[in-house]
Amino acid sequence: MFAILVLYGLSRWYRHHLNLFKLKQGSQATHGLSKGRVTFALVVLAVLVFSKYWYMTSLTSYFTFYLIEKFQLSVASSQMYLFLFLGAVAVGTFAGGPIGDKIGRKKVIWFSILGAAPFTLALPYVDLFWTAVLSVVIGFIIASAFSAIVVFAQELVPGNVGMIAGIFFGLMFGFSGIGAALLGMLADHHGIEYVYKLCSFLPLVGILTVLLPSTKGV
Repeated sequence: MFAILVLYGLSRWYRHHLNLFKLKQGSQATHGLSKGRVTFALVVLAVLVFSKYWYMTSLTSYFTFYLIEKFQLSVASSQMYLFLFLGAVAVGTFAGGPIGDKIGRKKVIWFSILGAAPFTLALPYVDLFWTAVLSVVIGFIIASAFSAIVVFAQELVPGNVGMIAGIFFGLMFGFSGIGAALLGMLADHHGIEYVYKLCSFLPLVGILTVLLPSTKGV
């Protein structure tokens, strides 16, 4: 029921923005960026989606195994911690859009990806209590990025709302699937704790946000 309410709120927010973009269909881009600059910005956004969803995959797919191995939790107990993380992800996804409308999407992207780095770097080295706390904080912060990234990309290419949404949702699922497989291979060869120590650096890719354009149009 909670997930249904979150998705309902997201759908209402997205419908509002979709209507705004439909009003701009056929209009010229107002951000003043060249085609090459727009393409480069879209590539940067795609890389940010990669770093975000590879890290998210490490938690959604392997967090229970990590907790069982490191803290000797039962399967049922480890799944409760996963539930807390996924709940934070749902809230962060819901909150990211409205926050981006108020303070600017680029600021949300900065905060939601690079801002999570101190917490992801600390996660592999803390006890069970702080693992739970940090996983909730990380889930909320990182999840708030995706709606801002998609709308930022749509504003770079006005009149192509469906295409941009399709591309970025496809990247999201594609990166998640590939990440789950490759991280599983790493865990088999080096151990699950090694995977979390390695993935803890992924949010640092968020520094690439500095390469995104800062114009009145976006």
